[in-house]
Amino acid sequence: MAATPAELSSLATALDELTRRVTVHAEAADSSKDEETARELFAIERSLASANRRLSRLALTLQRR
Repeated sequence: MAATPAELSSLATALDELTRRVTVHAEAADSSKDEETARELFAIERSLASANRRLSRLALTLQRR
């Protein structure tokens, strides 16, 4: 079954929410001076944001077809 633009958009929305949740934990770790955890969580945040951009671009590309 091929992914539709609507399904990909829904996934991007879910990924955006997950990214926000990771950011909250990263900022909390940073505030509590847990540098290793903060560093890892911020790296995960960047990866999730990148994946979200890719999903959004793909959804737009499929929508234009």
